[in-house]
Amino acid sequence: QIDLVEYGGGSVQSGGSLRLSCLASGYTRSAESMGWFRQVPGKEREGVAAIDNDRSINYGDFVEGRFTLFHDTAKNTLTLQMNSLKPEDTAMYYCAASLIKMRRHSLLEDKWYYYWGQGTPVTVSS
Repeated sequence: QIDLVEYGGGSVQSGGSLRLSCLASGYTRSAESMGWFRQVPGKEREGVAAIDNDRSINYGDFVEGRFTLFHDTAKNTLTLQMNSLKPEDTAMYYCAASLIKMRRHSLLEDKWYYYWGQGTPVTVSS
């Protein structure tokens, strides 16, 4: 069992920054990958950024260099630094963990992730 709790969501203006943190607890050593996903009501969930135990990171195409993912394994914390935020980044952001060792190109596929946090909202106003 892995428990995930997200922090750091909020409201910012376009061009602003937010830092999302995810604290993992439980059997965290079993996690092969961790990542951030987001979802807007009525749309499919999409992968934002994810990292595996080999430290390979994959970002969604829409990130375009604006976000940076950090994984502090000692503190069991996954952090997503988001800069140059746009109104289209508005969504509920979820932290997730996977027990499956996958290829890098699969890191952003939510079907491989079993453990999910409750989500933290991000709102970007124009």
